[in-house]
Amino acid sequence: MKNVPNTSRRNSKYVYRFFCAAILTAIATCIFYNKWFNFVAVNNTTGFLLGAGNLIMAAGIYMGIYMIIGKWLHAFTIGVERKSSIMAGQVLTLFTAAVAEIPLSCAITGQFRLFLDFLAVYFSMFLIQVLVVCFFTFVMVDIYRITFPPLRILEIYGDHRDDLSHKIAGLHYKYEIAGTIPASEDEQVIRSALEKYDAALIGDIPSHDRNRLVKLCFEMNKRVYYVPKISDVMVKNSQELNLIDAPLFLNKNNGMGPIRRFVKRAFDLILSLIAAIVASPVMLVTALLIHLEDGGPVFFKQERVTIGGKRFMILKFRSMIVDAEKDGRPHPAGEKDDRITRVGHFIRATRIDELPQLLNIIAGDMSIVGPRPERWEHVELYSKEIPEFVFRLKVKGGLTGYAQVYGKYNTTALDKLKLDLLYITNYSLLLDLQIIFQTVKILFLKESTDGFSEETSQKMHDAEVAKSPDVF
Repeated sequence: MKNVPNTSRRNSKYVYRFFCAAILTAIATCIFYNKWFNFVAVNNTTGFLLGAGNLIMAAGIYMGIYMIIGKWLHAFTIGVERKSSIMAGQVLTLFTAAVAEIPLSCAITGQFRLFLDFLAVYFSMFLIQVLVVCFFTFVMVDIYRITFPPLRILEIYGDHRDDLSHKIAGLHYKYEIAGTIPASEDEQVIRSALEKYDAALIGDIPSHDRNRLVKLCFEMNKRVYYVPKISDVMVKNSQELNLIDAPLFLNKNNGMGPIRRFVKRAFDLILSLIAAIVASPVMLVTALLIHLEDGGPVFFKQERVTIGGKRFMILKFRSMIVDAEKDGRPHPAGEKDDRITRVGHFIRATRIDELPQLLNIIAGDMSIVGPRPERWEHVELYSKEIPEFVFRLKVKGGLTGYAQVYGKYNTTALDKLKLDLLYITNYSLLLDLQIIFQTVKILFLKESTDGFSEETSQKMHDAEVAKSPDVF
């Protein structure tokens, strides 16, 4: 494949990915159809369930649900994301489709008395689908990686060498940093070097230099990867206006309107109440285990900052020993932190420790989706280095958010800000739903729950102590 032109290779990837998605959809739908047909053949009391139109409608509804949820959860991104991420997306997609089909099947048949029967049928269907679909997904990803070797990338770096190339190199199945060149090099030299590679990776360089390189890549039909500046994120969702004889973009910057605020609050209230009721058995057992382990308090309360700089007390299940921060200063949890209790290790890994924040949402201090509320000390600390960090306070803090889904626990403050600004500037109820689904998905992925390294934890603590006027 090395001699195939970039455009041809790129198109081949799209075609392969399309056929993979079509095959996976056909497999999942056929398994559903088989279960549905066998069930209604026995329970066809009305006489019309086995009609061609009814069977096609049932299969079509399932296919639509599977494809929409799968697209949201990146379940068809063969060769784009990690195997674990794709398969987690498939499992959650199949589970959601199966759950959705239970009431739909009752409605189609008009026999709600068969609810438990449908539950049993679709549970067995789900197990079969998971085994078959995940097997085919695994094989498809391996075939993709053999057929389409990693893109050979030229890193164009500036005076400040960040860890972008290191992060990209971690995706070894997709990218290979095969060469480097400084951005200060003559353009003709960069052009000649770029001809030997599939794409360019632009590091942290001034905007005018980056724009020049982006134009060069456009001219040469080369892919280009770069981390956006904060201003790039803010104008990403600008509205195009055709009012004059020149391109005109409008960035309204007026935040969330009253109707959207009302809809979001109603959504938060209804969903958090339902979640609190459903999760109450887990919450009760967790509270009991925490208290039995060391006799300490069940909840951990901490002051956080939400919309407009308002402060509130966030609730969590306590996962550390009592007085873990007895000096009153933040001590971020390391990867192997001896302050974390036995119960704490489990509830942190599964995010159960966050469930009490449903009460914060019901009270109106938080939203289900939004930037993660930070401690005031962290807001002050980060804002000194990144003044735009306060832009996160334009909306309520959330139980989950864009940065939680697409970042990690130890993602830098600047990258978290950019991710959260992507949410703030692109908000919609559908985006909230997508993030909620993605949040469930990442519970299966270890990398999303990685903690700070001991070195990073110490640096953050030292920075906080150094700024305090009452030390020494």
